Amino acid sequence: MNDFTLNAEARSDLGKGASRRLRRLASLVPAVVYGGDKAPESISMLAKEVAKLLENEAAFSHVIELNVGGTKQNVLIKALQRHPAKGHVLHADFVRVIAGQKLTAIVPLHFMNQEPAVKKGGEISHTETELEVTCLPKDLPEFIEVDMADAEIGTIIHLSDLKAPQGVEFVALAHGTDLAVANVHAPRIVADEETEEGAAE
Repeated sequence: MNDFTLNAEARSDLGKGASRRLRRLASLVPAVVYGGDKAPESISMLAKEVAKLLENEAAFSHVIELNVGGTKQNVLIKALQRHPAKGHVLHADFVRVIAGQKLTAIVPLHFMNQEPAVKKGGEISHTETELEVTCLPKDLPEFIEVDMADAEIGTIIHLSDLKAPQGVEFVALAHGTDLAVANVHAPRIVADEETEEGAAE
């Protein structure tokens, strides 16, 4: 479960000014860890270590072993604040993972077998690229598969069409919302030409 690790140090210098100094002078990323039965904890991490961790898409939906000054705890990335132009992380929020206690996480969608629909002349639109799931830490998937093998032009794939891994529940479905995650449609150029031909006739 702990293939992902991140080292951090506790910080007591708080506030926006302190965060700016951390980023500018020490190349550190300020962050907060919260959740469980402990008080929120302010920490800082090396920016280059954070960037390296995030190179792997699975880090966003994987339990991370956070080592704060020698004390280890399991966490999930809850939110990231990025620089609007450069894209690097300015601040991170982590939530503690408690064994035996269900968690909520954002998991990416992986779209499989899209070639048949494309070969039949269809264009595929991904209306969702990630999903919110709830499960025990041990059941957290790195991604959810969306199989497009049988999709035809006009097909809409909903959340209810996906197979949830064992022990995993889709939050939107639990709330009664059956999201459309992908659809196959005719190429827009062809559709426009047909419309024009119809108008000319």
